[in-house]
Amino acid sequence: MEQLNRFNIDLEQYAKDFLEFLLVAGPRILLTLLMFMALNVLFKFLLQAFEHVAVKRFAAVDIEEEAHHKEELQKRIKTLMSVIRKTIYVALWSVAVMIVLSQLGINIGPLVATAGVLGLAVSFGAQNLIKDFISGLFMILENQVRLGDVAIINGTGGLVEEINLRTIVLRDLSGVVHIFPNGSINTISNMTLGWSAYVFDIGVAYKEDTDRVSEIMYAVLESMRADPKYKSMILEPLEIFGVDDFADSAVVVKARVKTRPIKQWDVAREYRRRLKKAFDEQGIEIPFPHLSVYFGENSKAFRLLLEQAQK
Repeated sequence: MEQLNRFNIDLEQYAKDFLEFLLVAGPRILLTLLMFMALNVLFKFLLQAFEHVAVKRFAAVDIEEEAHHKEELQKRIKTLMSVIRKTIYVALWSVAVMIVLSQLGINIGPLVATAGVLGLAVSFGAQNLIKDFISGLFMILENQVRLGDVAIINGTGGLVEEINLRTIVLRDLSGVVHIFPNGSINTISNMTLGWSAYVFDIGVAYKEDTDRVSEIMYAVLESMRADPKYKSMILEPLEIFGVDDFADSAVVVKARVKTRPIKQWDVAREYRRRLKKAFDEQGIEIPFPHLSVYFGENSKAFRLLLEQAQK
């Protein structure tokens, strides 16, 4: 009975001491958390302001090229700001946790020393992690790929949704998300860095005049360049490389259109639609695979005739 009374007295004393501690340390802990939340909001605001000022400061002076260069700058600055924002967030709250622990009466000296030793030990066993961070850092500094780019990484293509110091995230056309550790990336093909292009392989019948076909192809793109909807997307006139191949059923004319980043597919779809209509109006045949049968070297092509149903 005496031991139970002593236990109750000790429990009451502990509760009283804890309550007094909360009354003293609680406001300081709350103030610390509020201060770091305010700092986080402040840094976020400053980074957004810096991003806005940087884009305005370094945007091109040329009116026709201003929108294009501004978009490129926005991509690069947005990528850098994303990494800086995450780094500041982790650093701020790491310091906040340390301060709160010290205010709770916990000696953080041994904790920091232990963390240092553990970090050193982990570094030997986490070489791939360090490789990921270093590769990610150089990827960002060298402007290899930015948020919003369309890239092919290790053979997989998609829209770049996230760039972190350890990973890069792509989302393909089907909505599948692909995550690549930066250290495992062997090849990066950026399809939207600076400008984009779409290459056309247009097949026409062997009987068609390829010079006339090229003129129609050029005229169709010029009509798109005069269209306000597509004028800003197309950077240069159509480049016609000429006859590129003698295929089984067609003569292939190769051409290329240079566009603003990520606009090549929009331009290509509309161009193909207009080109098909132009070919139909001008009587240009777009061939389909077919087979001609010959009997002997001097014979003409054998033609199959359908007999009337009555015969």
